[in-house]
Amino acid sequence: MGFAQQKANYELAERMRKITQTPIAKNTLIIRPNFIKGSDCFYYSFQTEEGKKYYWVDPKRKEKKLLFDNAELVSKISEMTRKPYNHKNLDIDVKFLDKETFRFYLDRQDYTYNIRTKELKLWKAEKQFTADPYWMYYSSDSTYMLFAKRHNLYLVGNPAKGKDTTEVQLTSDGEKNYSFNREDEGELDGRFLCEAKWFKKGNKFYALREDARKVNDMWVVDVLAQPRPKLETYKYEMAGDKHVIQHRLIIGDADSRQVREIDINRWPDQYVDVVYCSNDGKRLYLQRYKRTWDEADICMVNVETGEVKSLIHEKNKPYLDYQMRSITFLNDGNEILFRSERSGWGHYYLYDKDGNLKNQVTSGAWVASPLLQVDTVRRQIYFYGYGRKEGVDPYYYILYRADLDKENELTCLTPENATHNITLSPSCDYYVDGYSRVDMEPKNVVRNRKGKIIMTLEDPDLDRLYEMGWRAPERFSVKAADGVTDLYGVMWKPADFDSTKLYPIISCVYPGPFFEYVPTRFTINDELNTRLAQLGFIVITVGHRGCSPMRGKYYHTFGYGNQRDYPLADDKYVIEQLADRYSFIDRKKVGIYGHSGGGFMAAAAICTYPDFYSAAVASAGNHDNNMYNKGWVEIHYGVRESKKMVKDSLGNEHEEITYFTSSKTNMDLAKNYKSGLLLVTGDMDNTVHPAHTMKMADALIKAGKYFDMLVLPGNRHGYGGMAEYFYEQKLWHHFARFLLEDSSADYQTDLDYFMKK
Repeated sequence: MGFAQQKANYELAERMRKITQTPIAKNTLIIRPNFIKGSDCFYYSFQTEEGKKYYWVDPKRKEKKLLFDNAELVSKISEMTRKPYNHKNLDIDVKFLDKETFRFYLDRQDYTYNIRTKELKLWKAEKQFTADPYWMYYSSDSTYMLFAKRHNLYLVGNPAKGKDTTEVQLTSDGEKNYSFNREDEGELDGRFLCEAKWFKKGNKFYALREDARKVNDMWVVDVLAQPRPKLETYKYEMAGDKHVIQHRLIIGDADSRQVREIDINRWPDQYVDVVYCSNDGKRLYLQRYKRTWDEADICMVNVETGEVKSLIHEKNKPYLDYQMRSITFLNDGNEILFRSERSGWGHYYLYDKDGNLKNQVTSGAWVASPLLQVDTVRRQIYFYGYGRKEGVDPYYYILYRADLDKENELTCLTPENATHNITLSPSCDYYVDGYSRVDMEPKNVVRNRKGKIIMTLEDPDLDRLYEMGWRAPERFSVKAADGVTDLYGVMWKPADFDSTKLYPIISCVYPGPFFEYVPTRFTINDELNTRLAQLGFIVITVGHRGCSPMRGKYYHTFGYGNQRDYPLADDKYVIEQLADRYSFIDRKKVGIYGHSGGGFMAAAAICTYPDFYSAAVASAGNHDNNMYNKGWVEIHYGVRESKKMVKDSLGNEHEEITYFTSSKTNMDLAKNYKSGLLLVTGDMDNTVHPAHTMKMADALIKAGKYFDMLVLPGNRHGYGGMAEYFYEQKLWHHFARFLLEDSSADYQTDLDYFMKK
């Protein structure tokens, strides 16, 4: 057994970066078909080192051909323009006008091309017209137009329909933070696109207004503004706030010029959104959530009377899964297909128009995804199933079909042990399937409705990728800290990996709770991990309990009420298992890094286990969830409702409801920290405010601890441009210094590489 590498291989890391900047990065991996005018025929483009080609496919006849010959088409274009074009570098956007003629744009000119006759023409619209300004929003028959002006809603008639063009002001209560305008347009003169929506039929409209007037302000400072720094003010709901956004529904009638507010209240501080409008314009469907996020209603609003009727009432502890919500209205609302976790697993339930349960469609110890498509003729639905197929990673997207009128009448349509990217034809008779794993190149095929492969399409051209030294990451599975729950991860090794050497290990983390950023598909560019591994590290990313709803309610609610600590023991135990399994992993040199929730977790980990983790990079971490986003914290981590009777100024009693939440912070752990932490934030981050990082820094300073810190001027929650590159260089050198004891990882090295960039 050798010793760990003492010099970071920056040259190899930069070589991996070049892969994402070379032509190989443009090569097609997964085919994305475009079905033509409601038919089962489709076209697609596919790029290799031979250039981009366009194909036409008729799956019924199992026929595939070039949509056009590049050299022939370019030659015809050159005859018209007298200009040369590279037929191997032809990049056009195809839009079919009918089933055999498409339109495209090239070199400031529109053309049409007929795939049967091969005739190329200059395209001219039958009627020359000037496009309406973006703010013109007409009713279904174009009789009226709605627009916003100075925060309020206005109406004008269309003279082409014989209507008066005089502006009619429909509302007068609009103001900043209670506006029909978008963003700051309400402070400007002129007409703008409004937030109201027309019904599908008739001249009635609705608007779900957000009243944020009482919501408290938050601020960031643009230090790069000229000639002096500029204060940016915005509304921000924090967990437990007394004043939060209120949702108000209005329905209006353009013919009568009347606007009325509909009483949709059931719970204080409820969240509401529109989920469907009937085709006849007589019914509007809403979903409303209680602030504690453990109760919800599907409601129908009678547009004529304003009556609100609750159709489906859902109650689920500790909270309802909003991320994978799926509500489908069949036969224009005569049936409602509703996804619920009431059994502990995400499944579908079919209701009639009055909210009576007809039957459960799917069931079992697995999870059904939001719907991909509904076959209304055959009364069947298509969706991905997670964790149902034995021996297959539960995060892999496996296509299933179910019958609406039978419980668990399922057909697995993609049996391969891989994750599938599906596009169904309009008839649902065929679908294009691009499937892969992180360690398996994509396969592109066409299947019939029984799941049988009837055509094989192109495979990606990746020879150049391997010539450049790229190697695919590896999959692994281990146990959670409870010793029984399976966890799934991905491991990256250096391109010059030597199994006789010892390598430090770095865990790239994101604790969810709404999604696990553990890749399942084949990709060339996985952000930082491939490049980081080349320095001389084993880099892993793995799911933790509490991270994802794709594995059922128990798994993804594991962290409820314990948002700081729930993933930490799992991450530590994962690394210990891998070090026991692989002799090339140095268990004495462990790093961890992450962004946003991952930054929060990385800092918590090195403070909780200071003798286990030797280095951590915590980027844009929400270190104090007491001052973080209301929705995130209150949904996933809990908010308590308190009721009491109070008297008003006249001595009348009424019930007052207040909400309270309290979160553990990373600042509370600062006293445990020993060394190796780099804190990073953008100073204009209006998602996770830089105050989170500043408060963590303050706690560490007061505890007498030494750490590193990087503030990126002008950057928000996502870093960009040279700031993003600079951050990555700092991350590299931070881990090189603490895990490789690389003496070259100093300021001058940082500067040299930055200047080369």
